[in-house]
Amino acid sequence: MRQSIDLLLTNAAQVITCAAPGPKRGAALADVGLMEDGAVAVDDGVIVEIGPAAALNARYTPRTRLDATGKVLCPGFVDCHTHLVFGGERVAEFERKLAGATYQELLAAGGGILSTMRATRAAPLDSLVRTGQRRLAALLKLGTTTVEIKSGYGLDAANELKMLAAIEQLAATAPLDIVPTFLGAHAVPPEYADLPDAYVELVCNELLPAVRDWWARSRFAASGVPFFNDVFCEAGVFDVRQTRRILEAGQRLGLRPKIHADEFVALGGTTLAIELNAISADHLDATPQAEIAALGASATLAVLLPGVNFHLGSGRFAAVRAMIEAGAGVALATDFNPGSAPILSLPLVMAIACRYQRLTPAEALNAATINAAYAIGLGDRLGSLEAGKQADVLIVNAPDYRHLVYWLGENLVEGVVKRGEVMSNA
Repeated sequence: MRQSIDLLLTNAAQVITCAAPGPKRGAALADVGLMEDGAVAVDDGVIVEIGPAAALNARYTPRTRLDATGKVLCPGFVDCHTHLVFGGERVAEFERKLAGATYQELLAAGGGILSTMRATRAAPLDSLVRTGQRRLAALLKLGTTTVEIKSGYGLDAANELKMLAAIEQLAATAPLDIVPTFLGAHAVPPEYADLPDAYVELVCNELLPAVRDWWARSRFAASGVPFFNDVFCEAGVFDVRQTRRILEAGQRLGLRPKIHADEFVALGGTTLAIELNAISADHLDATPQAEIAALGASATLAVLLPGVNFHLGSGRFAAVRAMIEAGAGVALATDFNPGSAPILSLPLVMAIACRYQRLTPAEALNAATINAAYAIGLGDRLGSLEAGKQADVLIVNAPDYRHLVYWLGENLVEGVVKRGEVMSNA
């Protein structure tokens, strides 16, 4: 007797599962779990079974049937590092960068993050929500079904809470899954320019307790979505001592650390991340070999952001092959933000990683799905196509998943299934 289900995606040229019991490491990163002529059965928003199309066609009676002949089914992308909520833009700074100004020079002159801070402080909450909704809609069309969003452009209690309120409103209205991260230590605000340690104390003693109370009352806590505490550990921003102070203060409040580390200068942020059991260390473009080896032996995931290097015109990318050989779990993300990464497309980031860091298409896809899901604490519920997991499935208009990184500037995502619901991608 046939089983009645909500949805059957069938006759796919390839079903790519990216299935794994944990983050993929080493040789496992090159295995995408490819099945030819496959199908995915979905009921009540959850994957029921994955298998040969003939078998599932005979086993199930779906209320909706989608024929994926000649196409690929794969997990929805997980963008595990973004700064999606912000006011204003920085196109004039982009032109200055083209003329030779560096990221650090712009920040030291009151631009960069501080420029976006001023625009975000001035923006009403509803404006931040509206622009966030447009960006999320664009992400979904490009295949991203789950996204982490950081605060960090408020840099005081009222405006950090305003950003978190915007993130919560987006989670209530957008079909994507959203994971919030507090990044109050994104930069030292101008009112503390000569007193950085005083700002660190403000973050620890005022901002962290306030945002922890916000999270406890939020929809995220009610639905079991984690909340992270992040710091930009970098020359001219926060040093290792200050970073430790903030991350440990967050841990005492129950917030697991994340860290921006080694983007430009190796300060020891990766070692600190490992010591504090951070869920991820992000950027890692300047991480020394000894710290790469330690990262490979740890549970901390390496989140790489090659779109930043591409946008900044940098020739130095994170040593991903050394990380994989060391056993590190590697994820990819856009770092979408108005200054160093105005990039919404994870397929573009995957393509950059393949060309400049020599990832294979399989490694890039696993890094942007299952490993990225583990980098935000959701790997047990999404990021791969497995029975019992949330049904977040992409329909890719190509006969082979490698086309996702082969073609540049074309969106091959023809359709998106989010929690079992077929979304329009017109």
